[in-house]
Amino acid sequence: MIKDQSQTKLIFQNVSVNYLVTGTELLIGIFMLPFNVAHLGQAAYGLWVLVASITVYFSMFDLGYGVAQVRFAAKYRAQGDVKALNEITSTMFCVFSGIGLLTFLVAGVIALNLDSFFELTPAQVRTGQIVLLFISAYVALGFPVSVFGGIVNGFQRQYMNGAVAFVTAIVVALVNVAVLLSGYGLAELVAATTGVRILSYLAYALNAYRVFPSLSIRPRFFNRDRLREITGFSVFILIIDLANKLNYSTDTIVIGAFMGTAAVAVWAVAQRLIEIVQRITDQLNAALFPVVVDSSTVEQVDKLRKILIQGTRLSLAMVVPLATVLGLTARPLVNLWVGPNFEGSVNVIHLLSIVVALRVGSATSTVILKGSGLHKILAFSNLGMAISNLVLSVVLVRWYGLIGVAIGTLIPMVVFSMFVVFPAACRRVELSRWTVIRQSIWPAAWPAIVMAGFIVLARQQGGASWSWMMVQALLAAGIYAALFLLFAISRNERDWYFNKVKEVFRRGSVPSTPAANELSQPS
Repeated sequence: MIKDQSQTKLIFQNVSVNYLVTGTELLIGIFMLPFNVAHLGQAAYGLWVLVASITVYFSMFDLGYGVAQVRFAAKYRAQGDVKALNEITSTMFCVFSGIGLLTFLVAGVIALNLDSFFELTPAQVRTGQIVLLFISAYVALGFPVSVFGGIVNGFQRQYMNGAVAFVTAIVVALVNVAVLLSGYGLAELVAATTGVRILSYLAYALNAYRVFPSLSIRPRFFNRDRLREITGFSVFILIIDLANKLNYSTDTIVIGAFMGTAAVAVWAVAQRLIEIVQRITDQLNAALFPVVVDSSTVEQVDKLRKILIQGTRLSLAMVVPLATVLGLTARPLVNLWVGPNFEGSVNVIHLLSIVVALRVGSATSTVILKGSGLHKILAFSNLGMAISNLVLSVVLVRWYGLIGVAIGTLIPMVVFSMFVVFPAACRRVELSRWTVIRQSIWPAAWPAIVMAGFIVLARQQGGASWSWMMVQALLAAGIYAALFLLFAISRNERDWYFNKVKEVFRRGSVPSTPAANELSQPS
């Protein structure tokens, strides 16, 4: 097991690079969305979003094996078992190759019948088919390549893949601009950017061999027993993934089916802003998963308690102020960013801001359940949430349009996160819900109330401009941070945070684990 100090540094490295990649991608997305809408047109951009939303569901074809491979890669890395690691990787490479081929065949069938699913013109159908096949080729190739990412993540070296993602995001953006400025359309744009992303797969494979020089992927290493071992865990991850897709990706399909591509583009503006908040604030919980697995394996309940309390508090301290600022400044932000034609997204942003706060706030509880043997509870809870979301969205979109879809997303999130997932996580770490609310939720929530009052007053003082909005956001962030650090938490907790920061910046790199050193030797 990695020592606490070394683990702190690893988490910091992984989270820091994740934030670098996320920040880069989000900034690029902020500038590229209006650029792409201006050059492609609202209908063509809506078509792109609609077709891309179909391919999101293809990731479910991994059947939960992606997350399961990370879990077992971490397990056998800790045990120093080179043979098991190569068997796991080779088995999954064979399985994923078959899944990738099946994925592309399914995409071909959907492409041939695209006009049966959506109300599109003949020209849109032809363009949509090309876009769908290009994106699907990238997704299909990504299945076998994902085994390399599983090795890197299992060794807790996610920052290496983050470096590749950072470079890829910049190159893709440059290619995007070049293609559209050259006068080409949506089909050519997707072909060029997808080609860049496919080339990046080579770098991910090289990273796997760097962290695990003894990696050997051979058909003869395929092992049925390993496949059964992984499947016993992956089937529940599949249910969780299916539920997440229904929860967060079906809305676009529902809107496209009932309201058309122009409405999809309006929804996409709100969704993009909410995704920005979610991605900025949820990087910590992704890094906590292997830590939870380690702690649960040796039944370190005290450590699991600390993870739940600190993880929930920090997650809320990041998401609540951002979601509050976004919700209260939605109208001027949308008008400045994409113009008054997208004002229909403002009320959607108000509702989805609450959704993202609940989602990120309960993310640590989700990690606790998934990493400590309660993944079955999480799987069926998420599935219930997803089905409720889909049914409510289909019903309410007929009466209330985009607002109805947002309400259909909000209600299940409130019910299942507050009354199922959170209580289950508290029981797992043997803490009462009131204790976690008092130590985690309230300290992160009340400073946002004061901050919200400032934003409401500030909105009345200045005009709608980017500079004034940036000043408001910075002042609001300063108010929240000061209240949180000085008054919401105790002095001992504040000192603990600062000591962890000092540990991270002490001189010296993160040492390799004994297991990692052993696995670096030829077998």
